[in-house]
Parts: sequence; C-alpha cells; structure tokens
Amino acid sequence: MNKKSECEQAIRSLAREWFEALPDAAREHPSWSAFKTWLGEKHYSNYLDFRSVAGADYDAEAWFDDELGQNWRR
Repeated sequence: MNKKSECEQAIRSLAREWFEALPDAAREHPSWSAFKTWLGEKHYSNYLDFRSVAGADYDAEAWFDDELGQNWRR
C-alpha cells in the first residue's frame, strides 16, 4: 500500500504526461477509464493502491479531473 500523498503527486503528473501524448481530437474530453487502462499498461496501477475514506479510485479520478480541468463533470 502506498502513501496517499505520493499517489496524488504521481497521478497528477502521469495524467499530464498521458494527456500530452493524446491526439488533438481526444483532448476535448479526456477519459478516466482510458487513463486507468494506460496506467495498467505502463505498470503504474500501483498508484491506485492507497487508503482513502471515499475510495482510492474516487480520489484518483478527482485528481485526474482537477489536473485536466474536468471538474465540471463532478
């Protein structure tokens, strides 16, 4: 299990890295599920393993949305 603060920093950084590699058409509505798939393919899914009251997946998606300006979806 990882520290939540370390996972937040990693998820935010990886979200930016993933987003920059997207084709222009896919940047309009970045997909959390596509990002999660990418994390698994790159062997970064361990950053989704931390303690959280709301749930690690919920918090990680919130960081993803925040980092990519998608908070309007919440």
